[in-house]
Amino acid sequence: MLEPGLAALRGLPADELARRRARVRVLVLTGLGLNCEAETAEAFRRVGARPDLVHLLDLLGGHAEHPLASYHVVAFAGGFGFGDHLGAGAVYANKIRFRLYDQLLEFIAGGGLALGICNGFQMMTRLGMVPGFDGDYRSPLATVAPNDRLGYWDCWIRLAADPLSPCVWTRGIETLELPTRHGEGKFLTATPEVMRRLEQDHQVALRYVDERGEPTERWPANPNGSPGGVAGVCDPTGRLFGLMPHPDAYLYPFQHPQWFRMRDAERPAEGGGLAIFRNGVDAAALAQGG
Repeated sequence: MLEPGLAALRGLPADELARRRARVRVLVLTGLGLNCEAETAEAFRRVGARPDLVHLLDLLGGHAEHPLASYHVVAFAGGFGFGDHLGAGAVYANKIRFRLYDQLLEFIAGGGLALGICNGFQMMTRLGMVPGFDGDYRSPLATVAPNDRLGYWDCWIRLAADPLSPCVWTRGIETLELPTRHGEGKFLTATPEVMRRLEQDHQVALRYVDERGEPTERWPANPNGSPGGVAGVCDPTGRLFGLMPHPDAYLYPFQHPQWFRMRDAERPAEGGGLAIFRNGVDAAALAQGG
C-alpha cells in the first residue's frame, strides 16, 4: 500500500502530475569507468524527471554548468569507476571524499535524494552514505566484498522489498526481478551490531530471495553470498539508497529473459526497474510541494 502523500500525488490529473515530475532535476555522474549513465538517465527521463549527464571531473573541479545544490536527486550509476583499482568503488569514493564531500553533505542535509547502483552502491558504502546511522555520513560502517564464488557473475535474480523500510525508492514494491552483474557484491558490516541495527531499523530495503520468496544466502539466487540476502540498503531517512542489482537494465518489458515465453496477459506494461526510479522522482516531487 502506498503512503497517503504518494497516493495523492499519483491521483493528480495527468498534466499536473507530469508538471511536478518535470520539476525534479537529477544529476547523473559519468566518466572515468562509469558505463551505465545512458540507461540511468533514460530511466529518470521515462518517469518524467529532467536528468543531466555530468562528467565527474567537471563536478570535482567546480566546472559543471550547474552545482550539486541545484539538483534534487544525484544518481551514482554502475560501471567500474577508476577501473575499481584498490577495490570496487574505493578510488571513486576517495575522489568524492576529498573534493566534493562537504557539498554532498550539504545536499543530503537539504533533503536531497541519492541512488547508487552496483558500482555506485559500492562507492556509497565506502563513503559512509549508507548506513548513515544518526546522520553520520562520514564513517564507513560497511563494505562490499568479493563474491563467495569469485569472479564476475551476470544473471537475473528475484528480490523482495521490506514493506516496513523507510526507503522511499522501494515504496509499493513487493517483489522484483532484475539483472545483476558484479564480482564484488557481498555486503558486510564492520560489526555484528551494525547488521543488527540495520535489521532492527528496516534499512535492508531489498533482499535476494529463493523460489519460495524467502531471503537466501545460497547461490545462484544470491549471486554473492551476502548474509541475510542483503541486496539493497538505505539510510535512516530512506532518501539515500544503494543496491547491487541493476534497475536501469530493466526499463522495457521485452528486456526480461522470459518475455517471449510469457502469455500476453502475463507480459508487464513496462520494465520492473522503472518502479524504483518513479518512486524516487515522486518522493522528490512531494518534497517540493505544489
